[in-house]
Amino acid sequence: MPDPYIRTALPDDDEELRLLDQATWSYLHAVMPEPQPPYDSFFSERHAPDDTLVAELDRRIVGYIRLGFSTPLASNAHVRQIQGLAVHDDARGRGVGRALLRAAVDEARRRGARRVTLRVLGHNTPARKLYESEGFVVEGVLPEEFLLAGEYVDDVFMGRSF
Repeated sequence: MPDPYIRTALPDDDEELRLLDQATWSYLHAVMPEPQPPYDSFFSERHAPDDTLVAELDRRIVGYIRLGFSTPLASNAHVRQIQGLAVHDDARGRGVGRALLRAAVDEARRRGARRVTLRVLGHNTPARKLYESEGFVVEGVLPEEFLLAGEYVDDVFMGRSF
């Protein structure tokens, strides 16, 4: 089984990434309601192609990870934040999420970061296990921060220093 090919997103990937985002939407990881037409562009002022890494298998985008800043403050510029990770259902179990996470950490380090942080919903056990296996630790929990599909869900803050 070939390893996923990881690369920086291109502006032309917008439609394919938007469709992937729609296909993978779930309250397991999303705090916003399910997207409805008309759909927004995947890329925006906040999330440019250069801040997104994509995973390809058989020349098809099967996953992405977004890397950004948690604040616009210069005093916080040494920290990058993972602001989205998605893997298509038919590519799960093939190391795509792990490859994207490792590539994002490497890219953050290349860009001068000393830390990477992320937020994950408390009930998203598969994601939490992946992050923990890659050296992320729980640094804080906001109990019952979100009401999703009638259930209160914790917001878990995780981080990793280099």
